[in-house]
Amino acid sequence: MSAPLDLLLMWHMHQPDYRDYATGEYTQPWVYLHALKDYSDMAAHLERHTRVHAVVNLVPILLDQIEDYVDQFATGRLRDPLLRLLRRDERQTLTDEERKLIASRCFSANHEKMVEPYPPYKRLRELHRVFNGDDAHAMAYLSDRYFDDLLVWYHLAWTGETVRRGSELIARLMSEGGNYSAQDRMALYELVGEVIAGIIPRYRALAEQGRIELTTTPHYHPLAPLLLDFNSAREARPTFKLPNAGRYSGGHARVRFHIDSALQTHARRFGTTPVGIWPAEGAISEALAEMFGEAGFAWTASSESVLAQSLQAARIIKVAEEWPAERARWLYRPWRLAADGPLLLFRDDRLSDLIGFEYAKWHSRDAALNLIAELDGIAARAERQQTPLVSIILDGENCWEHYPYNGFYFLEALYAALEGHPSIRTVTGKAVVDGQRHPPAELERLVAGSWVHGDFGTWIGSRDKNAAWDLLATAKQCFNLVMGSDRLTEAERAAAERQLASCESSDWFWWMGDYNPPEAVAAFDQRYRANLANLYRLLKLPAPHTLDVPLSHGTGQPETGGTMRRAT
Repeated sequence: MSAPLDLLLMWHMHQPDYRDYATGEYTQPWVYLHALKDYSDMAAHLERHTRVHAVVNLVPILLDQIEDYVDQFATGRLRDPLLRLLRRDERQTLTDEERKLIASRCFSANHEKMVEPYPPYKRLRELHRVFNGDDAHAMAYLSDRYFDDLLVWYHLAWTGETVRRGSELIARLMSEGGNYSAQDRMALYELVGEVIAGIIPRYRALAEQGRIELTTTPHYHPLAPLLLDFNSAREARPTFKLPNAGRYSGGHARVRFHIDSALQTHARRFGTTPVGIWPAEGAISEALAEMFGEAGFAWTASSESVLAQSLQAARIIKVAEEWPAERARWLYRPWRLAADGPLLLFRDDRLSDLIGFEYAKWHSRDAALNLIAELDGIAARAERQQTPLVSIILDGENCWEHYPYNGFYFLEALYAALEGHPSIRTVTGKAVVDGQRHPPAELERLVAGSWVHGDFGTWIGSRDKNAAWDLLATAKQCFNLVMGSDRLTEAERAAAERQLASCESSDWFWWMGDYNPPEAVAAFDQRYRANLANLYRLLKLPAPHTLDVPLSHGTGQPETGGTMRRAT
């Protein structure tokens, strides 16, 4: 019989806030598209495999937007331009701007896995190239029917595999291939609405059945250790250049706001208080861990690189020489920083990244069985009488478009293998906290870091990123002054605080840098500055002229050097 092993499998679901608070319009469709494709599929796999337990982390700002989309479909008051166009009456001729929007948006998908397999969609793309999609004059030769078909195929490509297999409508539309009517578009629109309306109830039902544990993140996904103290970035990388602002005024209160709001909204949606919390980007520090404990969270998690640096700081290991050989001894157990603090779990970075980046290139069954073999190997090498606790934590949305069939066969094979394995037990964080199998070890120090290289270089340290922090720090000082006066009504104060919270999201800082696609950098740069400008408007203050100047100058690397990669 194989040696025993406990596996904590955690899927992190997050999208930044794509709403323009000045207009109420959505600037990108990624929330509803990921709901249609990924959140629906991930729920279906867990519903199907009843003996697999997992943790699903749902970020509140993502859930806010899903609920907003549910409201859009229920009321018909659409704030997403693509959905308005999908529902468009065919008697309404498309404007040049609408054509441009469809052409610019509706090829945003993994071309190898989401466009090439479908000849009708591929032909639409080839026509776009022939007519030079950036040339409005050339594109004018294409009829509205071309753009209607492109809209339909874009949504078909972004439909989850489990949704496709259960929908006669999707099968019919994909079989017909094109020449879609307004009735076809309306039927597809209604299906999208049904899928999105079911997302939150499905995850709540899985949690109520004891199949999954639902955890949360500080509400708007802030890089909380940096809000608390910019200097925390130097714990892992002492030579990082920090923003000129020096600190973020009132950062402790702001982090507390995000934590309290996450607790309140989670209880409203799911009827329970979350036991665990995943810090945005796995970014943790001693100060943040203490706040999690004060808020009542029993466990949290981060990256093995953070554990390695923490053990090095305590002089238990020398990371470069000893960590590869010693990681199994230290990694596969829970830790605790203080007697009354939350349990600390650290993910196996290599296994998490195999799912996030590598297994998409494999045959699905081979990939699943390879992961099982990796787990069996960890169990076999463990010390006698010790059951390893392996944490695999990664995004539950972004990697699947790189897999064939949205990861359907990989996840089916993996979950089936876990269900049938004689000695691998899938567990939740709450089960670890409540059980006796994994007594925590004492961690002397916790070096601040994230799940990207164990540091904060993806969010601070370069000219562009530091400039973004300086803009936010200045806006926060103005926020403090106005909020300390009686200039705003309660409703106006709430609107300003909501806009500030959105500006505090980690995503704005992540996207600054030339290691990301330039069009994405420009879009996030412009949106971030627009959000700050709207914050000044809500505070009834003039926006500074610095917000008119793009932040990105093509120098995205932290000034200490090194390389960047996208987090899983």
